[in-house]
Amino acid sequence: MKRSTGQAPLVLAWALGLVLAAPAPSAQATQAAQAVAAGGGRMVLVRTDRQLPVTGDPIWELQLLLPGQPPRAYEALVGRVRHQQGDRDRLGSKAPLPRGRYAVTEISPVAPTDDVELGRFLWIGLEPAFPTARRGLGIHHDPSAGRGRSSGTDGCIGLIHGNDLLVLGDLLRRSGTTELVVKD
Repeated sequence: MKRSTGQAPLVLAWALGLVLAAPAPSAQATQAAQAVAAGGGRMVLVRTDRQLPVTGDPIWELQLLLPGQPPRAYEALVGRVRHQQGDRDRLGSKAPLPRGRYAVTEISPVAPTDDVELGRFLWIGLEPAFPTARRGLGIHHDPSAGRGRSSGTDGCIGLIHGNDLLVLGDLLRRSGTTELVVKD
C-alpha cells in the first residue's frame, strides 16, 4: 500500500520555497565536493555497499555538490534489484541509469493522474548528454522502497525519502544546478 498521509505539508513547503534540512553526507560526498568548480553545482550518483534489509535493493547515494556549501547526500534506489547488472543502455531494461553526464530538464510537481510509482512530490527530468536508447529518465520519490516486488524503479533515480526530494528540488531551483554525473 502506498503512503499518502503527511505529504501535503511537504509539498506546500517546497512550493513556498522553504529549504528543509538534509541528512549528513558521507565521506565520499565530502571528498567529491572539493572537485566541484567554482562555476556551479552538480549532482553525482554513486553506488554504495549498503542494501535495504527486507528487499536487498542496493542503496545508491545522490550527492549534491554546491560551491561554498557542505555537500549533501540522499539515499536512492536506481533500477530493480534483479536488474542491477542489466544492459544500462537498453530501453525497458529496468537497469540503473547508464554512466555519464545528464542535464536537468525540468522540475515539476507530480500530478495526481501520474503513475503512483512516481510518488506524489516532484519529477526532476533528466536528459542524457550521450547516445543511449534510454528515455523518460528522471529523479522522483520511490514510495514502494523496501516494500516487496515493486521496490526500486524502472531505471530512474528513486529517492527513498520523499522529504529529500522536496529539499533537492528546492536546492536545484535556487542554485541553478543542471548537471548530473552517474559514476557507477
